Amino acid sequence: MANSIHGLCAPLLIAAGACGFAAPASAQLATHKDITLAIASAIVEGAIENCHSRGYAASAVVVDRDGQTIVAMRGDGTGPHTLENARRKAYTANSFKQLTTAYAKKFADKDPTVLQQVTLPNVIAIGGGVPIKVGNDVIGAAGLSGSPGVDEECVMAGMAKVADQLK
Repeated sequence: MANSIHGLCAPLLIAAGACGFAAPASAQLATHKDITLAIASAIVEGAIENCHSRGYAASAVVVDRDGQTIVAMRGDGTGPHTLENARRKAYTANSFKQLTTAYAKKFADKDPTVLQQVTLPNVIAIGGGVPIKVGNDVIGAAGLSGSPGVDEECVMAGMAKVADQLK
């Protein structure tokens, strides 16, 4: 019986030793902040209200750090394309961690990488998408569609409502 226990212990000790080499002693879990439903809702509502006050009917979307929709709101009287357009703007701003106006400029300048990236599903090179940051960490993005030329300004107005919470 002692031989059978000893026979089992040797492989277990070898496996335990190998596990000790699998991860460095300094390995840690990643920590990050996420956008809450309340913050996403405030951004969307603030952005749509700002556009409405300018005479535009708009739709707005906030996505999380993984590009998944948290809140999507279609304003009264908006065109049928605006909700999807807003979502794609938010997705693009989040994916490339930049304003979609900057991304659209790269597209207009025929940046070869951007010309290929816009063929990916959900990516769009139109202004109106804004990354949501805590410090330098992009934790999501907001997009708006329906107010030609001021989509980004409307999103920024919505984000200003929660700026104190994004620290």
